[in-house]
Amino acid sequence: MTGEWLAALEAAPVVAALRGSMWVYPLVNAAHILGVALLVGGIVPLDLRLLGMWRPIPPGYLWQVLTRTAATGLVLAVLTGALLFSTRATEYAVSGLFLSKLLIISLGVINVVIVHRAAARQAWRMNSTTGPLPWRFRAAAGVSLAAWVSSLALGRLIGYF
Repeated sequence: MTGEWLAALEAAPVVAALRGSMWVYPLVNAAHILGVALLVGGIVPLDLRLLGMWRPIPPGYLWQVLTRTAATGLVLAVLTGALLFSTRATEYAVSGLFLSKLLIISLGVINVVIVHRAAARQAWRMNSTTGPLPWRFRAAAGVSLAAWVSSLALGRLIGYF
């Protein structure tokens, strides 16, 4: 059943046009890379601050800009990633690398939701502190770094295997 659905997705006219396009597929791929760059480029400096770097800068200032940057990147990466997936859905659906990437992205998103809720409850601390943050923020930053960097590495590996 799932195999039939995936094959039908690959055969859809819009997907076939995307796969065969000399211009659109590379542009979608470039947009996916831009999304990943915004996501990782936003989240890594924020995670490093939560881990203790740049202590003179209250994390709340970085939080306001970088969470929006990372969220924009995540949305762009997911939308364009879905398009890229559709061109080889039957292959990707059974790829251990791809499935691992999806699992790690899910872990990263769950981590973001948990941290965002905790930060909202301690907004005053996020905007005023220049010292170390509570251990749960540091632990979440470590999980975040591991998740997004691993996802990035897996995404690159998928193209080669």
